[in-house]
Amino acid sequence: MMIYHTIRLKAKAGVTEEQVGEALESMRNQGRDIPAVKSFIVGRDFGGDFDCGGVFVIEDLDGYWAYLTHPAHAETDRIGMPLVEKYESYDIVDDHDSEMGAKIADLHRRRYENDPELAALVGEQP
Repeated sequence: MMIYHTIRLKAKAGVTEEQVGEALESMRNQGRDIPAVKSFIVGRDFGGDFDCGGVFVIEDLDGYWAYLTHPAHAETDRIGMPLVEKYESYDIVDDHDSEMGAKIADLHRRRYENDPELAALVGEQP
């Protein structure tokens, strides 16, 4: 199984290119620093109403949990979320398990339960 975790972001008006660049570099650090990430791409987003984004390839749910709870991921949220006008996060999975969506949602729920500060930061976003 492979999980392709995708994030798309649109910056708020007034956010500088330097700030966007810092957020993108933090996303790249996730790909470099989180062992569960098997490959990744981070960059500008074309073909929609978003400015930039990333795709992180993870092998399984244990790896997804390791990705979600890694300090590099939390750092990106803390840097990037205050800059975001809107964002979209979704997963594409090559597994036929009809419960996979619920399993992934449960990992996100657990992450926010374990980090109330992060949950509040994300909750402030549109």
